[in-house]
Amino acid sequence: MHTWGRTLTTAGIHDPRLRDDYTRQRRLVSGYRRNAYIAVRLLLPPELAPHVIAATAFMHHTDLLADQPDGGDGFAAWEKEVRDGLAVGDSAHPVLRPLLHTASVHPGLREHAERFLAGAPMDRDFSGFADEAGYQRYVDAYSLPAFMLVACLVLSPDADADDSRALCRSYIDGSQRLDFVNDLAEDLGDGRLTLPEETLTRHEVSRSDLERKRDTPHCRALFRDLLEQSRRDLLAGRSLPELAPPAHRAFVRAFVALELLTNDAALAKGGRVLHESAGPSPRAALGVLIREYRRRGRR
Repeated sequence: MHTWGRTLTTAGIHDPRLRDDYTRQRRLVSGYRRNAYIAVRLLLPPELAPHVIAATAFMHHTDLLADQPDGGDGFAAWEKEVRDGLAVGDSAHPVLRPLLHTASVHPGLREHAERFLAGAPMDRDFSGFADEAGYQRYVDAYSLPAFMLVACLVLSPDADADDSRALCRSYIDGSQRLDFVNDLAEDLGDGRLTLPEETLTRHEVSRSDLERKRDTPHCRALFRDLLEQSRRDLLAGRSLPELAPPAHRAFVRAFVALELLTNDAALAKGGRVLHESAGPSPRAALGVLIREYRRRGRR
């Protein structure tokens, strides 16, 4: 694995200010997405790694602003700054500046950044889902554009557009559903119920049951049903590596495998997800990364 300085140089990032920006985002991403960050550093070509990190940092920063209880003022200012930056191709903001540089190297990123930004108000103004259709609209408007910020960098631009969208859509549907179950404790603490009311009613579970952390058979059946549905969609994502260039396939395989491990961990946790989220064991996650690193080396 290249040193970070050499990685930036290999990626053609020479300006000292830009190098500082990418380095700052690298530290942040490694803090909140540790397994994904290690996968980027181990499994992607060094010329691509900083760009994936910049896209991930932009997505995370936007998501945080959309969730802030400030009446949307912070997000509105950020939205204007992003649109102004996209218009002129530069910005003084340490999150936006590297993203704009990445977009100059990978022009396809611009369209996905605009779509993600356009969909972010759905997360900012989130008030719950009445039914599955409402959840699916959220996936189309916000979750899928967020995922495409990274997917557009690691999948082949020559891949069939319909196949690529269908597989990405299936994968992110499974991933988002997993997140909503796995993050229940945190979301409910913030006053957000992210499971459709229709689904709760079908399983005879109330919002009060979840808020009071009642580990009942009905709650466990609800979580099991949602996580099994999530797993089916994630499994469809195992075909995503076929749409990536050979040098990127180990990373895409690891990305999908780590999410499936998280799904397994949430299933095993059952009703305890009402108290804390689940994640793969360090040993299991490391096993995935080592396997793909060796496979990449043999290739």
